[in-house]
Amino acid sequence: MKNYVQPGNTITLTAPYAVTSGDGLLVGSIFGVAAGDAGNGETVEVALTGVFDLKKVASQAWSAGDKVYWDNTNKEATKTATANTLIGVAIEAVAGGAGDVIGRVRLNASF
Repeated sequence: MKNYVQPGNTITLTAPYAVTSGDGLLVGSIFGVAAGDAGNGETVEVALTGVFDLKKVASQAWSAGDKVYWDNTNKEATKTATANTLIGVAIEAVAGGAGDVIGRVRLNASF
């Protein structure tokens, strides 16, 4: 195919805010995980698919299979759908204690 560009598992985006490697970022309707550090307005390679440990809302318990959304205001994953963007599903249960701030998410790569 002459029009084939790339597989699409990763793409290069312009960071809408400063990110470090492993941070989630939302560009319009595209959510991904930064593969490197980038300042606001700099380009960064972003993974759109895969399983990632992401910062999550503290004191929110997750079960495997729960839908996970991105809270772009607080830059963290959440089960709260209202005003947030669906990014994937939890693949492991995580407790809801104040120190439980990481959740394992399979990205859905849809937008």
